[in-house]
This record gives sequence, structure tokens and C-alpha cells, in this order.
Amino acid sequence: MSESKIKNMEDFAAVSGISRPTISKYFNDPDSVRKSTRARIEAALEKHDYRPNIYAINQNRRQTKNIGLVVPNLTDPFFAGIARTIEGMIVEAGFNPLLLSSHAGPEQELANLESLRAIKPAGVLLAPLGRASDHERVAEFAEEVPTVLFDANLEGVGEAFFGSDNDQSIELIVEYLCRTGEPPAFFEMKNPINPNAYKRRTAYVAAMERLDQEPHLIQTDGEGWDFEEIGFKGGTRLIENRLLPTNTVLCSNDRLAIGFLSAAYENGLRVGLGAGSALRVAGHDNHPFSQYTCPSLTTVSQDYDSIGARSVETLLALIESETRAKERDVTLFEGRLIMRGSA
Repeated sequence: MSESKIKNMEDFAAVSGISRPTISKYFNDPDSVRKSTRARIEAALEKHDYRPNIYAINQNRRQTKNIGLVVPNLTDPFFAGIARTIEGMIVEAGFNPLLLSSHAGPEQELANLESLRAIKPAGVLLAPLGRASDHERVAEFAEEVPTVLFDANLEGVGEAFFGSDNDQSIELIVEYLCRTGEPPAFFEMKNPINPNAYKRRTAYVAAMERLDQEPHLIQTDGEGWDFEEIGFKGGTRLIENRLLPTNTVLCSNDRLAIGFLSAAYENGLRVGLGAGSALRVAGHDNHPFSQYTCPSLTTVSQDYDSIGARSVETLLALIESETRAKERDVTLFEGRLIMRGSA
């Protein structure tokens, strides 16, 4: 028996030559490691006369059963659907999801993170507000708690980011609209809250230039999360003042497009394909309501099944290994064109 006393699990890992995550896994459930590894650990326990603090282990085990899930706004069916999908994956993995909404406000986003910090979760899945987020304070939180970002990226924050390839998806729908009718103008908020909007703006201009078409950016006033209202008011102004440079409008997101469709209806304009249609309107995201507009909305569907699955898998791997990522993983998933009646 060794004369030296081992103070903690890190010391035991160092003297036994067995990794800290493997030892932790053994103490949580001896049958979860291979028989040969179990024998090595038990032999090392006897040799070094190490007896772990079972109370501390049990405390840690309880802590690692909670995973925070923070989204910008649960009143939006888009984020409610994403959260529901990710919640199911967390539960299936044996953890407890703690779902919080930032209600489109940076103060509430920080309050959510502080609430999670207090209960010491195993990790956090965060869809940040984006431009409105307090980048520095969110980054400080992610330094303390394993955090994976999805939907909107904050550069350099968290262990990983998984989102949509806006360059690919915007090029896909721009090419389709140019091929099937007049080239589209791009309808957007002047100061969007979500960084994806800026990426889509840039992607639209690049796609139009590659197709030797002149880009037309149409920006409307409005702040916050009431996209349908902003789209309706902006669309009404454009239609009533005959400011549209083309009969095809690509909206930065589906919720703006829903508002624009309403503005067209109120002004007696038929939206759709074929004779008698004055406008074509398309969006982006495949919002849950987009298939039920009149006409149904042509859009690009984000691959949120893959984004959710990859986000959860990555966070669970970090929790299991009890390590932090050496390099930040940024993976973008391609969108899929959904052709409907509006364009």
C-alpha cells in the first residue's frame, strides 16, 4: 500500500495513469466502464488507499442532470418548435431541460444566464438575441459553464455554434426567383436584431451580382420582435407609393413576408403565379405559419433537426468528457427550397 495520500480525483488520475473522465464514470456507475478498466481502477484504489468523497460525487451527479435551454422568444412558434425538439433530445439523454425565454430583451437574456449559473448546470444550449446581446457578459458566462450556441452566432462565444448556411440558402432562392420570373428585390428591417439578417443581406447582394442582376435593397423602419407588423407597415408604404422596383419581393424572414402578404391583400394586389398575379413574394425560415398563409409562402427551410441534434450531441460529449473544447466548432447546415403558391 502506498504511503502517499491522495487528496482528490485529479491526484488519483495522475498517479494511476487513468483519465479523470473514466474515473468519474466509474464512480458514477462501475458497470459503465470496460471490465479490464474497472479492474485497473480497483487495483489502483487499493494500492493508493484512495477513498473518494461520495457525498461530493453525489452532489456533482445531481448538478449534471440539468441542462439550460435559452431561446429569444417562446411566443414565436418558430422558437417554440425548435425548443420542443431540443427538449425531447435532452430528456432522451437522461437530463432535465430548463427552458427559459429572453423575451427579446438583453436584460432578460442575462438574467436567464445568471439564474442558470446559480444552479450550476451541466451545460447550456443558447440561441442568443444576437446584435442586442451583451457580448462580453455572455462570453464570461460561457467561460464558466459549457455553452453551445445555435441559430444566431456570437463570434468567439461558447464551445461551438451550429446554424444555417445563409449564403447557400439565399443563393438557392434568389436563383429560383430569377429563373422563374423577374429578379427579386430584398425586403428587410433597417436595423435588424438578429445577425442572420445581415448575413442574408450580404448573401442576396452577392447572389444577384453572380447572376449579373442589379440588387435592390428595400429597408423599412421598425425595431424589436413584431416582424409581422413591421412587414405590414413597410409593405403598405411601398405598395401605396409604388416604390417597388420589381414585381418579385424576397423578404429577409417569413414573418416579414407574412406582414407583406397582408399589405398586398389590403391594397387589392393578387400575390402568386400565373395570369392575374401582380406580385410574387418569398421568405426564409419555413416558419410554422408559412404553409397556411394565402397564398402559401414560398421559402427556404432551415435544417433545424440537424442543428438541434448536433447542438445537443456536442454539449453531451463535453459533459461526458468533463473537458472543454480545444477549438470552437462552427458548422453551418444547408437550407432546402420550399416552393409554394406565393412565388
